[in-house]
Amino acid sequence: MFSFPVVLERQLRERGHAVRVTNAGVSGDTSAGGAARISWALADKPDILILELGANDALQGLSPEHTKRNLADIIRACQAQGVRVLLAGMHAPRNLGPEYAAAFDAVYPALVQEFGVAFHPFFLEGVALDASLNQQDGMHPNAAGVEVVVRNIVPAVERLLP
Repeated sequence: MFSFPVVLERQLRERGHAVRVTNAGVSGDTSAGGAARISWALADKPDILILELGANDALQGLSPEHTKRNLADIIRACQAQGVRVLLAGMHAPRNLGPEYAAAFDAVYPALVQEFGVAFHPFFLEGVALDASLNQQDGMHPNAAGVEVVVRNIVPAVERLLP
């Protein structure tokens, strides 16, 4: 299996960390769906939450302000329970126009500034435009792509580990 949580747990364990990674993601989800489910995700009392939402908002052309509000609600809920947040940024598709792309791409740094959360600027760094690292849909990483995504984010996760 090559899902992000499975590979993340494996790579962290290989690096000597006794961790359990829980998958609270839902395929195709928007930031609104994540905000609606946050209490469920926090029920297990995680130490860290990797917040990687918003790409589907952009694909649907939803307002960047809408995305920002939802992500802010998730961050607030995490911080209220003492959960450390790693915000993983996404980029808007460029076919939505430069104004939309600029507004959407600015959401993540603005949230980092506002809430002081840890930040991984682009979740799909090194994978997004490499066809050999993506499934046939050209949007989702394949097994090799997930390995790259995880390898890129592990240092940020390690900095948050207790």
